[in-house]
Amino acid sequence: MDEITKIVQQALEEIQNCENSSELNSVRVKYLGKKGIVTSLMKKLKELAPEERPIFGAAVNKAKNELLKKINEKLDELSQREKEKKYAAMAVDVTLPGARKDIGHFHILTQIQKELEDIFISMGFSVVEGPEVEDTWHNFDALNTPEWHPARDVQDSFYFTDKILLRTHTSPVQIRTMLNTQPPIAIISPGRVYRRDYDATHLPMFTQMEGLFVDKNVTVKHLKYCLEEMVTRVFGKDAKIRLKPSFFPFTEPSFEVDVWFGNDWLEILGAGMVDPNVFKSVGYDPEIWSGFAFGLGLERIAMVKYGIKDIRDFIRNDVKFLENY
Repeated sequence: MDEITKIVQQALEEIQNCENSSELNSVRVKYLGKKGIVTSLMKKLKELAPEERPIFGAAVNKAKNELLKKINEKLDELSQREKEKKYAAMAVDVTLPGARKDIGHFHILTQIQKELEDIFISMGFSVVEGPEVEDTWHNFDALNTPEWHPARDVQDSFYFTDKILLRTHTSPVQIRTMLNTQPPIAIISPGRVYRRDYDATHLPMFTQMEGLFVDKNVTVKHLKYCLEEMVTRVFGKDAKIRLKPSFFPFTEPSFEVDVWFGNDWLEILGAGMVDPNVFKSVGYDPEIWSGFAFGLGLERIAMVKYGIKDIRDFIRNDVKFLENY
């Protein structure tokens, strides 16, 4: 047993002193090979008394397992060391400064959209999206705007055929939602819309967000509360709104909504109570259900909030403009 202990100690010392995997393999063969020192110890079993053989055999196997474990541990260590040495030889000088890349940020319109979404989600609204290519029924007829209605002229549109066009507002999303959902409903629908306008305050493509709330006994005061909550969180606690009578074919009564901001009244959106004819288009009973709707342009909100004078700045990709927001 003393001989086994000395052999193990000697082997462990030689394993520890190995500088590479080749030396380690030589040590392995020396002690654990077919003719290795530890392996050869088993030949001494025949010289021992029968009662001593199991004890001796167990000691030899323990020595073999201990050495094998240390050899594998040392092999992992040497392999990692050799790998690091190889990588060091392949290393590239990275001390030279590379090209600097500025960190970007969300476009101002995306920022406004996320801000408004967070506000309305906190009031229980869900965000719903829909197709940008629409048919005239969803875009006009279901919204109480038949083909002969003069309101269609105001929304001069991009048509593919007589019945297919690029949507002029996100109101079709409200129609699609009501057709597939029973009240109560509380949604906002952000997205791109298209009209043939182009000047300092109009773009042929702009970003709109509309809201719809349908339930029993909904009144103008519910509409006013939601809009007041929105403007105070967007424009500050001193902001306030006023509703001015207006006309939209899909709401009755209808309002233009102004916000008091920067010591002036500024028009920011349109709103109103959902017209009963719209409810009839989607199969809702207007004697049971009532609701309000509103629509705003994200560009308009950004222009009012930040004092931007030309809506075309949003799409010019002027870096100085983008960096300001």
